[in-house]
Parts: sequence; structure tokens; C-alpha cells
Amino acid sequence: MKKLLFPLLIALSSCTVQKINNSLTKSDVFDKGHLGFMLVDPDKDRVLVDINSDKYFIPASNTKLFTFYTAYTVLGDSLVNGLNYLERGDSLIFWGTGDPGFLHPDLKNEVALDFLRKQTKKLYLLDNFDQVNAFGPGWSWDWYNSYYAAERSAFPVYGNVVRFKKEKDEERIAVIPERFRPFLSAEENDNWQGYQFRRARFSNLFSYQITYKKVEEAFQTDIPFITSAELTSLILSELLNKKVTLIKNNTYLNQDPKKLLTTPADSIYSQMLKISDNFLTEQVMILVSDQLNNKLSTADAIDYSKENLLQDLPDDPIWVDGSGLSARNMFTPRSIISLLGKIRTEVPLEKIKAYFPAGGESGTIKSWYKADAGQPPYIYAKTGSLSMSNALSGYLLTKSGKILHFSCLMNNYPIPANELKAELEKTLYMIHDRY
Repeated sequence: MKKLLFPLLIALSSCTVQKINNSLTKSDVFDKGHLGFMLVDPDKDRVLVDINSDKYFIPASNTKLFTFYTAYTVLGDSLVNGLNYLERGDSLIFWGTGDPGFLHPDLKNEVALDFLRKQTKKLYLLDNFDQVNAFGPGWSWDWYNSYYAAERSAFPVYGNVVRFKKEKDEERIAVIPERFRPFLSAEENDNWQGYQFRRARFSNLFSYQITYKKVEEAFQTDIPFITSAELTSLILSELLNKKVTLIKNNTYLNQDPKKLLTTPADSIYSQMLKISDNFLTEQVMILVSDQLNNKLSTADAIDYSKENLLQDLPDDPIWVDGSGLSARNMFTPRSIISLLGKIRTEVPLEKIKAYFPAGGESGTIKSWYKADAGQPPYIYAKTGSLSMSNALSGYLLTKSGKILHFSCLMNNYPIPANELKAELEKTLYMIHDRY
């Protein structure tokens, strides 16, 4: 009987793999678009399921996995460089590194602010804003009003958004930062159900429609503002209660500056992956560039990563922005699987669990891929969502104690994303339960 045990286990395992494969290839839901799926058992170095893993797909926010790995490798997991500065006589000349933490409404980092506040020297903000395009290649023009497309910049302040909040049973709207309140006006609309905030396309003028009888609960919304070196110097002057003079002199940028460590990288990684924060992810790539060569260039950071960190991937990443907002990004499932393996090798598992969304528990998959009652999450994975593009890639923990790597990329589906998620949920739970 003992001699038959091993062949029997192999047969059972093969049967399970076949059922998993059938759940994907014979699904009426997945048959409606283009599916790429790969499932790997890294301990056995075994590919369990391979469906179009060598084909390129638009990955949406699965792009953030590439940004995270690059940032973790280059920046580490401690404090990032939040300010470059030079001391010249009675002057302090400083400029931005792309650090998104400066007074960010959630990260609330004030290290750089305190540093500038304590200075007795004259303050000069060096204008390096032209190094960073506000929007990434391939971004849609009409995203300007949406938080998910907040402008990128050399020196972000308040996360480059205005936060509008109302507490329960209060009529007054909080405006953060308060300096934007004079630029907020109400629009009458008795038929409006709830609330809506908008910004003018080419100016920092904001308007809102709200029916308080309809909105009694608290709400919060973030609307991007238009960034500029002039506005940043003005905001800094107001915050510090002293003059911050804006200057333009590229010779300073070629010098070796002192660096001020500010925002914890851990806090950035967790938020950018858990809630798929595009702004933080874009700024992280700018931070990487600053770390590499004291310049702010997403393209430079991507090129460095492809040439030095990702040169061993099965397929060359077609990669143009940090967040995945651009439909010009294209990756293959097998390259993502390779990347997941690199992350597992170099990032402790407890940090992966702390950074990644957890099925049924946190982030963008809080309502999906729930474990059995009383059991810990079995999915730690990054989502992706654009028009007709959905993705989920990460780590799957089975009941038998294995950690499997999977990547699922879905493009050109003319059906609601929730239908795809529900179908994928069945397959992933089957893997968790039976493998």
C-alpha cells in the first residue's frame, strides 16, 4: 500500500490542476474576452497552469508591482530623501525630490516643514518643476478632476489635492488646505442627490453641488489642484510665515546637495499598494530617479530598472509610467510571475502581507476573495483596473500550507468587472481549498 501512495498523490494533484485549468478555459465568462493566467508552485519550481502567459496584456495597476520592486530595491524601506539643499552664505537653496509625504493629508509628514521653519537663513526654492510632466504618457485629458490622476510634481504639497470633508450632522465643509476656501463656490441644484465637487479645467477654482437633506452622513473627497513652482513657493511662504523666493538656476542642480530624510518608505508602499494610490506610485518613481542621479525623470527610473533589476524577465516590459494609468503599458503574465518570485526572494513575507491588499480584509480586495470564517486571508495580491482591463497578481496561500504565485490579466471584456471578479474568485478559492 505504501508503494501506491506517491503515485496516488500525483494523480490527485493532476486531477486538481486539470479542474483549475478547466475553470478558466471552459468558463462562459472568461470566454468573452482575452485571458492570460499563470499559476506556479515555487517550492517545486513547477508551472501548474499556463494560459497565454507569453502574450502581452495591458496590466493597469499591476504596473505598481514593477514600481514597488524598483523602489524597494533602490530606496529601501526606511526614510526617503525629501529635500535637496545647498547652504551658501546667508542663503539656503532647496528643491524638491518628488517626496509625496510633505503635508500629505494621510501621511502628514512635516519633517521638511520643520527643517525650513527652523532656518535663520534666507530661503530660496529652486525651480526644477520642468523636470516632471504633470501627467503621464497616454493619460486621458478628462481625468484632471479625479483623485486617481492627481498631478505629478517635483515638490508635492498636501498630496497635490484639496480635501473636502463634512462631518456627520454638520453643514460646514472643511477645506484642506484652508487657503483654497476662497476659491470654492456653491452651485444650486435642487434635484442633485448627494454631493459633487469639481475643479475648473484650467484654473484652481472649485465648485460643488450638495443637498444636505440627502447627505446627513460624513463624506470626504479629494480633488487635484493645478501645481506650479509659483504656487508652491507661495504656499511655503504662507506656512512658514516668511518669504520663500523662487529662483531659476540650473547650475545648482548640477552640484552635490545635502539631503534631508523625511517620509517613511514603508508608509508609502503600504498605501500605494493597498488602495492602489496612483499619485504615491508616480512620485515614488521620481524619488527613485532623484536617488540615482539627482534628476527627476520617471523614464530614467524605468530604464535603470529594466537594465539593472529586470533584465532577467522572460519578456521585456513595455513600461511608461509608475502607476499603470497608461494603456501603453504592456506586460506578460509570465514576466509578472518572475517579478513576484523576485519580490518573494528579497522582501520578507511579513512585509509583503503588510504592503499588499489582503482578500476579505484590506485594500482593493477587502470585499473579495474572503477566507473561510475564522481563517486568515489566503490572497495577498495587487489589483488592476482600467476600461476593459482587469488584473490580479500576487500570492495565494493554500490550506495545505503552500504559497503559490499567480498572475491573471484580463483585457477587452465587454462585461462588468464584478462578473470577472466573481468568476476568478471561484477559481482562486478552488486552488486554495484543494491544492
